[in-house]
Amino acid sequence: MNLTLGQKLIRTKTADRHHDGEATEGGGLQRSLSLFPLTMIGVGATIGTGIFFTMVEAVPKAGPAVILSFLLAALTAGLTALCYAELAGRVPAAGSSYSFAYATVGEFAAFIVAACLLLEYGLAGSAVAIGWSDYLNNFLLNAFGWEIPAHLRSPMFVSDHHNVHFTPGNFNLPPVILVAMCCLLLVRGTKESATTNAIMVLVKLAILVFFAVIAFTGFDTANFTPFFNPDADSGYVGMAGVTAAAGTVFFSFIGLDTIATAGEETNNPRRNVPIGILAALLIVTAFYLLVAVAAMGAQPSHMFAGQEAGLSVILQNVTGQAWPALVLSAGAVVSVFSVTLVTIYGQTRILYAISRDGLIPKTFQKVNKRTLAPTSNTVIVCLVVGAVAGLVDATFLWDMVSMGTLTAFIVVSIAVPVIRAKQGRGEPGQFRVPFGPYVIPGLSVLACLYIMKDLSPATFRVFFIWMAVAVATYFLYSVRHSRLNKQQ
Repeated sequence: MNLTLGQKLIRTKTADRHHDGEATEGGGLQRSLSLFPLTMIGVGATIGTGIFFTMVEAVPKAGPAVILSFLLAALTAGLTALCYAELAGRVPAAGSSYSFAYATVGEFAAFIVAACLLLEYGLAGSAVAIGWSDYLNNFLLNAFGWEIPAHLRSPMFVSDHHNVHFTPGNFNLPPVILVAMCCLLLVRGTKESATTNAIMVLVKLAILVFFAVIAFTGFDTANFTPFFNPDADSGYVGMAGVTAAAGTVFFSFIGLDTIATAGEETNNPRRNVPIGILAALLIVTAFYLLVAVAAMGAQPSHMFAGQEAGLSVILQNVTGQAWPALVLSAGAVVSVFSVTLVTIYGQTRILYAISRDGLIPKTFQKVNKRTLAPTSNTVIVCLVVGAVAGLVDATFLWDMVSMGTLTAFIVVSIAVPVIRAKQGRGEPGQFRVPFGPYVIPGLSVLACLYIMKDLSPATFRVFFIWMAVAVATYFLYSVRHSRLNKQQ
């Protein structure tokens, strides 16, 4: 049957086609993840990033009210998590919101979501790896009295909000080494990577409890006055600062999306993926609020701006000793490894799903017959993530990741009433969004738009350029190579 261009744009890939029956290069992905490691994948991709790094970016915008920013981001993520939970039970496939969109709102919208996810995961992996080098350097300084030379931990391209400055001779080596280690682990297979990640996540949670206990010994309620940012010249006065900071920290909730990317490698995905998403959200929110309150109580908000390895510095200032900072830096070095590992993992599984559908070249769906991991896919992703991490400053990466995340979350929310209309209430015992298919998804869309509105104009410009590239790619390549062309 010959379809018109309009029909091709809205053609859907039914949910049952996302299951195990499709052939891929080298075989399919292996179902090896149970509920605990699946939940730890979500926690590993989330906790650490927002706390270890973005406090430095978010507190200057919101002041002590950054606590409200985390609550606003958590509320928005919670609304979307309920939508993810229902869709993950109905479409337990690799690719997450891309697969959800393909099964509901059509191929073109799914490809746009995929572009958002690639932006989200790729830049998140680079940004987190960049921040890792600050804690590594802090650890080396406190443990051995030695620092990494400045030109080997500084980017070649730095933006000052107006211009991009080129500094030949600079190269940020530590994040490239981190990405290379993640690559070696991921090509060995999902089960091994998930086990390693779970161990690192438990170390991370212990380190954050350690931070909170010590930070509370220096708690001063005066640090919460004034609560909102009073600086009108900054453009972030009052609630404007809260929502702007919420946009900055929001990317750290992509761990929820990462759980959904693992749907095709999960045992009993219709049960475990929804539970894993909601469990990870609760764990993440509790730890974010604990550490944010402790940090704000231990240090005045004006000290956060430009602070490297901020949590380690707080402990050193509170105790007057180096050993607590040494312990926290060591924990951060380990735990941020898990964030980078899971972020890169999510990127490769999204590319795998897109390639399997024929929308990008077959290289990304080739699976190693021995490890059952998409080796070529993983190597390509790590090369790109490593190059960005080694050469580019992280200043603007956070907001770009949030923009991609929020856009994907909006599409996921819209997909709930669509798939409910197509499939009905679903199977008995299957998770369903409470209060019907419109209330929670509608609130999720509104919350995402509310946070998105305070992202910077530069973020919107770069995002629209990326979207233009995605649209061109779809019409020049994807629409002609889609697997659905062979089935219709």
